[in-house]
Amino acid sequence: MAMILLMGSCGTKENRPKVESSVSLIVLGTVQDGGSPHIGCKRDCCADLFINPDANRKVVSLGVVDQEFKKSYLFDATPDMPAQLKLLKTFSGLESETPNGIFLTHAHIGHYTGLMYLGKEALGASGVAVHVMPKMKTFLENNGPWSQLVDLKNILLNEMEDLQEIELTANLKVVPFTVPHRDEFSETVGFKIIGPNKSVLFIPDIDKWDKWQENIIEEIHKVDYAFLDATFFGGMEINNRDISEIPHPFVIESMELFARLPAAEKAKIHFIHFNHTNPLLKAESAARKTVLEKGFQIADFHQTFGI
Repeated sequence: MAMILLMGSCGTKENRPKVESSVSLIVLGTVQDGGSPHIGCKRDCCADLFINPDANRKVVSLGVVDQEFKKSYLFDATPDMPAQLKLLKTFSGLESETPNGIFLTHAHIGHYTGLMYLGKEALGASGVAVHVMPKMKTFLENNGPWSQLVDLKNILLNEMEDLQEIELTANLKVVPFTVPHRDEFSETVGFKIIGPNKSVLFIPDIDKWDKWQENIIEEIHKVDYAFLDATFFGGMEINNRDISEIPHPFVIESMELFARLPAAEKAKIHFIHFNHTNPLLKAESAARKTVLEKGFQIADFHQTFGI
């Protein structure tokens, strides 16, 4: 099995930690679609960030690399995609500036608009494989400027089917599955990412756990890592919005639902997709301390996992 380098955010070539794994995952972003600082935000959570931006606050995305077969894949194309693709390239050590495939969860702005950088105004890419569900495929084909990417063959759309496994390499498989969410323009999916040794659940967006036809606790049991929607810590942080318009499982709700899980199961859970108001973005917050004390994990930018 090939040896790869898994690097921390401050790692150098000499001091990056090593793990024995031919397939690895890197967290390329943890923030909700609108980013942090958030447009129009007048709260304390954004005030300093407009003056002193935090380079670690990127919109949610995962990268996966199969070092043995020299291939890399991106999960969700965010507004931060240029920096994220460069990080993925550096992490992988591969030559190409673009991944071998991009997997999209749905048509909300933080999850597909990074495709714009593949067009002729920017990279002018050729034939980047983009894996999409049927409604998402139709949306991209029939709405500009995305249709131009298709027409000019900057991207090649590969249609996925619910629960149908996609074999990317002999080491790596992906299974898309639909979840309930605000599906104005497309379906919404999560992904199971299956490496040679471990598997990953990735659900950055979902309405509420009890609206899903599957049992999230059973799904966590089937994998080694679970990156789960943690958009809002609780309802108070969005008291200026109608929660029915933006439903997500609050972190406090998820922790209550998962409270009786064994410690090993809790440790699989990595909360991700944080709204700019979410106190889990603050390293020293009481909310972050509570989550960790209860045995759960919080996804961090640049975090790496052998799978």
